[in-house]
Amino acid sequence: MSGHAPEIPVFPRLLTQPLRLLPLQPMAAALTLVARRLIQRHPSLIARLGGHAAARFAIDPTDLPLTLLLYPHPTHTRIELHRGVPESDARIAGPLAALLGLVHGAYDGDALFFSRDLVIAGDTSAALALRNAIDDAELDLGGEIAVLAGPFRPVLLPLIEAAQRITGVALTRADALPGGEEGLA
Repeated sequence: MSGHAPEIPVFPRLLTQPLRLLPLQPMAAALTLVARRLIQRHPSLIARLGGHAAARFAIDPTDLPLTLLLYPHPTHTRIELHRGVPESDARIAGPLAALLGLVHGAYDGDALFFSRDLVIAGDTSAALALRNAIDDAELDLGGEIAVLAGPFRPVLLPLIEAAQRITGVALTRADALPGGEEGLA
């Protein structure tokens, strides 16, 4: 990847405003379910965090009116949602598209950091451990969510592909769609 950061899509404020009205607990419960599923399917995520497995990570999509607080514990992984930026050991902030692009290998983290599209605060070694764990696991969040959808998976996969194409946001790994079979079983 080149050292130059690409243009990062930003979610329009009009589309993100409804998130201000939605209750956070049901969304946090759904995200916790996905996170636990990821840990079950990719146990190396926790192992790769090493001494940072007990850290609290604030994932702050700057174009959304909420922040995720990730507790990546080996047996008690959970995600809390907050309307502001909660206290954490490490904070990783940037547009949601940049954060998802990092997870899916679409963007170079160093380029995003040096272009200031991505901000790291707090324990940078914990943030780096999380980034390395995610990179090594080659996660596909869209695929993981499709697997959780069970019998609705055949309907969901084309919707994920269309949303990715229309928005330009990496919702899956580049090698996962179309067809959605790579890494989704």
